[in-house]
Amino acid sequence: MGIIKVNNIQLYAYHGCLEEEAKIGSAYRVDVKVKANLKKSAQTDDLVDTVDYVQLNQIVKEEMAIRSKLLEQVVQRIIDRILIEIPMVLKVKISVAKINPPIGGNVSEVAVIFSKKRKA
Repeated sequence: MGIIKVNNIQLYAYHGCLEEEAKIGSAYRVDVKVKANLKKSAQTDDLVDTVDYVQLNQIVKEEMAIRSKLLEQVVQRIIDRILIEIPMVLKVKISVAKINPPIGGNVSEVAVIFSKKRKA
């Protein structure tokens, strides 16, 4: 087994319950961690035998571009797509953080983190 991480994907998106968030948007940081059997790719040195982190990044970018009121929905969509589109992923963990959230306090970020294992 092995782990592939794509950390600190920085995006601008329009998630949130407030109408202002839909108009002006906000900065976000996304971290992706997937577990897969990477033994074959370690031997073959071939991209088709591993989890392509370019594909992981693309899934994140596409799902972050779809507006949602709650980060929970965004995180779940990202997880679902990874498990559907990349069969060799056995477990995925996603963190989506809103930078400087409009919550009336000195808070640098809020984050929602989900993980899911592939059903056997």
